[in-house]
This record gives sequence, structure tokens and C-alpha cells, in this order.
Amino acid sequence: MNRIELRGNVGSIRIQTNNERKMARFTLATNKAYKDRNGEPVIETTWHNISAFEGKNIQNLDRLEKGSKAHVVGRVRIQKIMGLDGNERTFYDVLASRVNLIEEDSPLEFEL
Repeated sequence: MNRIELRGNVGSIRIQTNNERKMARFTLATNKAYKDRNGEPVIETTWHNISAFEGKNIQNLDRLEKGSKAHVVGRVRIQKIMGLDGNERTFYDVLASRVNLIEEDSPLEFEL
């Protein structure tokens, strides 16, 4: 099963329209908090590249803005691209099947 579920803060965002269908490419920062060997708190941030097409489960992509909190469900997609130098590069991104904005005052509910 190829499924990923992320909750984090939106970074950069680019919205395009192709054949009257909106598509958003944005970054999402997720954090993991833990204590190191010395007991000091550490926050590790990971950036994810997200691609989302507006449709049944993804609406109002215009509401996404830098800094907003989002809950993304989708699948990991691998793309291999040949660079100008002749070397093959591999990129990982998340193809979203659902994107929800998280309001500051409402708790997040997960479907299991």
C-alpha cells in the first residue's frame, strides 16, 4: 500500500490552471520533536513536495497560503529526470488525494 498522511505548515506555493482545472504545487514542513542524548530538546523539520489537482476531495486551492496549516493524504510518487549533465536524478513528491486546511481553533480528526 502506498499511502502517506502529513500534517504541517505550507511553505512556498504555486497554483496553475490547465484546461480550466487548477493544480497546486507546494511545500509542506513537518516537525518531529525529541530529546538528544544529553536531554536537550531537538526539533527536526522535513520538507515535502506536494502536487494537488482540484477535484472532488480537493477544493479551494486558492485558500492555501504560506504559513497555513494543512492535512494532506496521498501517495508517494517517484520521478526520474535526466539532467543536462547526463546524470539521472530522482525526485520524490506526494500526489495528494485530499488536502484540508486546519483551522487554529479546531482539533484535527483522523480517519482510520
